[in-house]
Amino acid sequence: MKKVLITGGAGFIGGFLTEALLDRNCSVTVADDFSTGSLRNLAAVAGHPALHIEKIDVTGSGDRLEKIVRACDTIFHLAAAVGVEKVVEDPAQTIFTNVRGTENILSLAARYKRRTIITSTSEVYGKSAKGAFAETDDLRLGSPYRSRWSYACSKLLDEFLLMAFCQNRDFPGTVVRLFNTVGPRQTGKYGMVLPRFVDAALHNRALRVYGDGRQSRCFCHVRDVVRALILLADEKKSFGNIYNIGGTDLISISRLARKVIARTRSTSSVEFIPYDLAYRPGFEDMRRRKPDISAISSLTGWSPRHSLDEIIDDIADSLRQN
Repeated sequence: MKKVLITGGAGFIGGFLTEALLDRNCSVTVADDFSTGSLRNLAAVAGHPALHIEKIDVTGSGDRLEKIVRACDTIFHLAAAVGVEKVVEDPAQTIFTNVRGTENILSLAARYKRRTIITSTSEVYGKSAKGAFAETDDLRLGSPYRSRWSYACSKLLDEFLLMAFCQNRDFPGTVVRLFNTVGPRQTGKYGMVLPRFVDAALHNRALRVYGDGRQSRCFCHVRDVVRALILLADEKKSFGNIYNIGGTDLISISRLARKVIARTRSTSSVEFIPYDLAYRPGFEDMRRRKPDISAISSLTGWSPRHSLDEIIDDIADSLRQN
């Protein structure tokens, strides 16, 4: 990688990826419409001579977007609708943002044969009850009557589109499915559970657990995720394939709340909120999300390095500083 384009580069993950690539002496162009991204995520590299920031909406096509794509050699497509709350509130915009943006980027990337990685989500595994999800598993999404599944459906369509380009046009593309990426600078504004919990604990407010709290998740530090993205970008054997990226230590959300309270030495309590009140009637959630990471591990040797305790401490330190 020499010249890199990061769509959504002013977002939480994009900021850390930008820093890492600049450290590798890459020239980085961040393309972001700043609807959910922020220059605060790029503050550590502000003014860097190899950083270029373009305020642009990738859902709109045009000569400017084409020029940006043509000028790079590697693309990380991170731009997407963010957060469960935002998805439930506006499912139509979620679909437009995810599908149109990816269609525009992939069409241009395929035209100029640019190395491309698109970020998908563990949400595509839907209602599967497997112990650990593998990339080759069949997928089972919920009904179109439940707007909550619009995000998963749109990201899965992104995956199919990239895989079609790879199969029909010899396109150097890769899909990554991210499982609960967390860390410093992440906002709880759109419903992300861990920064929301840590912020509440630091202020000794009740930690609000949606549902019964028995749903379980794995969490992965953003720096581990960025390391995985860069390893895959450098690996030609990843072309035309899909890879899970995530932690593998499963924890229930109610236990996570108690762990956050203990790590921050908070006096907070835990409050359980029914899904119907937290979101809207009929909301459905995945009970379990654990990735099988053997595919990326066997290809690159990658595995997470940060424990959940370290992740909580990093988020708490970041929030205290701000």
